Amino acid sequence: MTSQISPDASSRPRGAETRRRAQKVALELFTRQGYEATSLREIADELGINKASLYYYFASKEAILQSLFDERGTEAADLLVWLGEQPRSPRLLEEAVLRWVDSFSSEKLAAIRFMTANPLVLRGLADSTGDRVGAPLNDLVDELAGLLPERADGDVVLLRMAILSINAAVQAAAQTDAADAEIVAAARRAARALIAEIGAAR
Repeated sequence: MTSQISPDASSRPRGAETRRRAQKVALELFTRQGYEATSLREIADELGINKASLYYYFASKEAILQSLFDERGTEAADLLVWLGEQPRSPRLLEEAVLRWVDSFSSEKLAAIRFMTANPLVLRGLADSTGDRVGAPLNDLVDELAGLLPERADGDVVLLRMAILSINAAVQAAAQTDAADAEIVAAARRAARALIAEIGAAR
């Protein structure tokens, strides 16, 4: 069993920040030099901490990736809770989709880039730990579809496309110099157009 050594007391208030930095640095290294070629020691060195301290936050590279999946799944579940607390209105569908798109920071966009470039790594992780993101997203789409006057299959497809507009924007921007803020803005425009198309089809 791996011994987990906690950071000294003075560093504990910065624990959440260190964990977030570890995720960011790991993604940068995974993307730049490859997942298999990156070791925990390299991640620790890049962070400026020793490997034992990194073990306090993450026991393995897989745990770092899983933490990113878990966060996305939790955020989807949180949005589902928020949705259930809102009064029904004509604009609620668009507002919920845009809240999801706007939740993507630079680190989350980097995670999408990594996932797109490493489908086999992600498939193996999903096989071993379950679908921690897809299930909450499916639940979210089902709840949003309930806001439609009529649940036509074509409208549900457009709705799912709106939710995934951020993924499409990241991939479309791969060969451009678009900044992260521009990518999120483009995803917002696409999502709003798709939601409007659902309304126009009525």
